[in-house]
Amino acid sequence: MSLSTFSSTNEATWALTGQLGADQAARSVAIDGSPFVIGRGTNASLSVVSPTVSGSHVELRMETGGLWARDLGSTNGTFVNGIRIIGEAELRPGDLLQIAEIVLRVGVQRGQVDCKTIADDSTDQALAMIQFDKLIAERAVLPHYQPIVETSTRETVGFEVLARSVLFGLGTPHAMFSAASLLDLEGELSRLLRDEGVRLAAALPANPLVFLNTHPAELQDQAQLECSLRELRRAFPSTALVLEIHEAAATSVNQMRSLRGVLNELEMQLAYDDFGAGQARLAELGDCPPDYLKFDIQLVRGIDSASLERQRMLGSLVRIAADLGIVSLAEGIETAEEHRVCRRLGFVYGQGFYYGTPAAAATFQTEASRVTPCATICPRLGDMYS
Repeated sequence: MSLSTFSSTNEATWALTGQLGADQAARSVAIDGSPFVIGRGTNASLSVVSPTVSGSHVELRMETGGLWARDLGSTNGTFVNGIRIIGEAELRPGDLLQIAEIVLRVGVQRGQVDCKTIADDSTDQALAMIQFDKLIAERAVLPHYQPIVETSTRETVGFEVLARSVLFGLGTPHAMFSAASLLDLEGELSRLLRDEGVRLAAALPANPLVFLNTHPAELQDQAQLECSLRELRRAFPSTALVLEIHEAAATSVNQMRSLRGVLNELEMQLAYDDFGAGQARLAELGDCPPDYLKFDIQLVRGIDSASLERQRMLGSLVRIAADLGIVSLAEGIETAEEHRVCRRLGFVYGQGFYYGTPAAAATFQTEASRVTPCATICPRLGDMYS
């Protein structure tokens, strides 16, 4: 059945609202018959093109003003508010009906029900709130890793851990942290991503550097952050770890010095992330220099076609970092020309799609010969300038 417009004048109409695919906008679909079968098959009342949905997946039935759902022996199950249906389940307005990975909100509308794009994100928010509890409880994250290479040799020396999830509706960092912010759990999510990122990094070849992100909220409770780092080091005593702090969050020199002391004790290194994104804090670089300075993508993007003045400015910042014993890293390199200019300007490391896209750790096993073991470039990369 196509997403055409249904009418029901002067009477209530059950409807489903949501995305029928990850690349589709949220829509409303009227339940215009009983039984109403949802599935992948072309004969279904509502046909959903998804490999996770069975041919005849679930049947909806209207009885005496109520709406009931019955799973039709689907492979991946039918869920109501996160609970798998065994037999039948009654649906109520506001419930979330999950068909494999497709999640729809149940509602009742009066008058005409249009299959129009939904203007607000209430469905996405409701889904995220339900899924987030599952994300934390089941540790349902699947970290991805993006290579960091030495610009002079193109050899991989490390990976940044990037947030991903296996749960529909929470697949991206933005979706995960948006849900976490509603519950004031950004710090807990950040710790989970670090822990799982390091655990799964064991599948990476050659014991590379592993760059770990922090959320700005964690710096508001530095004691908790330090405690989580100690636990992480106890669990993974030999992994080469680098903690990234967003440069805009590194506003207190005393706080950074305290954190740096803990990192030194734990044999972890420090990176300032997104340098130059909003305010290049040159004073903090001198008062509490990191091991690595990751230059923001906006400074790097299109540098090959930038004016000579902009290139000289960027080169000057790289030289300042080098004079302080800081390793410079250019983020967001996407072309051979950007790589060439960044190398000429003195960037030691580079990161971006030109070198590799984020992927699961096991993906890089086939490229083990290209990864330089951390032991050949540690313990302190700043020493390469001395």
